[in-house]
Amino acid sequence: MRNSTIIAIVLLLLSSPLSARDLSQEELEKWFASDDMQPPVFLATDVNEGDLVFLETIPVVKVHHHQNKMTIEPQSLSNGWVKLQQCHNHLDKVGRAQILFRKNMIKQLEIVSYRNIEQAWIKDNTVQLRNISDNAQLCVAAISQALIANSDGSFSLRNGPFMRRFLDGYYPMHVTMNISLSGTGLQLASISPASQQGFHVWKNSEQVGYEAWFEGRLRTELRFKPATM
Repeated sequence: MRNSTIIAIVLLLLSSPLSARDLSQEELEKWFASDDMQPPVFLATDVNEGDLVFLETIPVVKVHHHQNKMTIEPQSLSNGWVKLQQCHNHLDKVGRAQILFRKNMIKQLEIVSYRNIEQAWIKDNTVQLRNISDNAQLCVAAISQALIANSDGSFSLRNGPFMRRFLDGYYPMHVTMNISLSGTGLQLASISPASQQGFHVWKNSEQVGYEAWFEGRLRTELRFKPATM
């Protein structure tokens, strides 16, 4: 019998991530529904604290794979908006689930494709899913206001928290990120957390990305500087 509980799969692409402390369900729903542009303050130094554990061994069983492709364009440096393509593979078999995006930080949200899901539809700043079966996949596209201009002339791209949680436990999750910098003149200055086993960072002249295998809550911050700095 399918679980009829609505599960929030992921909170992604916040202008500033949630605080390191856990928010109650009531606090979380109130924040997502509000017009407040400033969530609780989060420090990059908090990334590796709490329940986050990078996996040294890749799980044998298939786990939720969260794939992201972001494109930073020259105009993104002035308005903060970046293009997003996102796919979810190996979704958990549940009766209802939803993917949440921060209100007022997402626009032109659309479903590109889905398979082995009975129904998928957009509702405000969420993607609603009904009756997810084996080997399910969902792909969406949107424009996200995710790039932040810092006072020193650099830019930050913050994502998370990525998580796969049920009751009091966290389950393994696989996240990949590919960021296109072509035409912007930006260069990667730093990334938090640092590259380590279970969290591989790569870059070239036009792209930067990472691959993470973990349990718990993962927040990332990539800091870019113009080539002229």
